Amino acid sequence: MKAGRLHRGPLGAGIAALSLVLAAGWALMPHGNRQEAAQWFADVCSSVARPMFSSAPAPAGSGADARPATSVKVLSCEALPNVPGKAVTTVLVDFPPLAYSPAHRHPGSVTAIILEGTIRSQLGGAPVGTYRSGETFFEPPRTLHLFAENPDPVRPAKLLAVFVADKNCGPLVLPPDAD
Repeated sequence: MKAGRLHRGPLGAGIAALSLVLAAGWALMPHGNRQEAAQWFADVCSSVARPMFSSAPAPAGSGADARPATSVKVLSCEALPNVPGKAVTTVLVDFPPLAYSPAHRHPGSVTAIILEGTIRSQLGGAPVGTYRSGETFFEPPRTLHLFAENPDPVRPAKLLAVFVADKNCGPLVLPPDAD
């Protein structure tokens, strides 16, 4: 090898080619997809203390149980007089940095409103969604909610969940295998 010249070999050439392909793809990508791609790269590179691809539920024993948990505070529960047997319940869900909520179901309909930060979430049969402050998502009754997380290693996230369920205001969360 000559002084001042780096020997690249097949690995270096492959990395260079991959870099060119990624740069070209980035340049041709619509703006919305660029944001999703940037979030994906940020999620992959942001922390070694969590699963590399946290958009999928972490396998048991993989360390996901070591991640912070969410905290839930019930704000209200009111019977719906025009819908016999049903109530509307509102809860505040705090996601500390890197918080993770594993698979579960809800007995009623849920609308989530992101108040602060970023929440990544996935319902059974749907792609992973990334939701930011001011955005919402809906969960039909008993839909498998594969996971929810705050992918940010520094900033907390918060959402307001509005449930329409049985008038006794609970339970609001069911195990993933409940039908």
